[in-house]
Amino acid sequence: MSGGLRFIVFDCDGTLVDSLARIHIAMEGAFLREGLEAPALSAVKAVIGLNLEDAVARVAGERAPDAAARARLCEAYRACYGAVPTDRAAWPLYPGAREVVETLHAEGFALGVATGKSRRGLARVLEEHALADRFSVLLTADDGPGKPHPFILEDAMSEAGVAPHETVVIGDTSFDMEMARAAGAGAIGVGWGYHSESELRAAGAHALVQAFPEILPLARGGRSVIEGAGSAVR
Repeated sequence: MSGGLRFIVFDCDGTLVDSLARIHIAMEGAFLREGLEAPALSAVKAVIGLNLEDAVARVAGERAPDAAARARLCEAYRACYGAVPTDRAAWPLYPGAREVVETLHAEGFALGVATGKSRRGLARVLEEHALADRFSVLLTADDGPGKPHPFILEDAMSEAGVAPHETVVIGDTSFDMEMARAAGAGAIGVGWGYHSESELRAAGAHALVQAFPEILPLARGGRSVIEGAGSAVR
């Protein structure tokens, strides 16, 4: 490790794994079960990264005008999501993800995941891909206010025993970037996920990467290199 960086926090959906199809199927099923028109893929894609309650509220809008209606949609989503087969095909790793995670772990970086998924859902993904033992800190929607609120990241840093300047968040959505900046951490946006590069820039990404191996020199260089890379994406 160099540059003072000690802790690397990954998002899950859209960053480590591509789970869009599974999430969209479950959201469609939930809305149809409640007698509502199924949401467009673009609407679902826009809210991945939020906790379920916030995501459903944004997608449903006025179609679920009260807490009871939103709660029914959330329960329907959980039921539909649980009915989708759970194997690697449901949430494949992005190319290079395993190799980069293994390399960072071997080089002594502490690794974490901060996600809008439930703890149970995250555990299933990591176990399916045999990566659970590579991440020492896992923070989920079960642990506090969801992204872009910085709570789960601040909690993760506290658990890891690191300061914000020793931490970087790697994610695919504006929610990840906003969370990182609010907590004082570095923010690296990935170009293979669910929000556009312009959204990531606008949300405060210090740097953007287009492939997993590009993360390694940034991590090794530390915050000064990460923030310096931002001049190329502004």
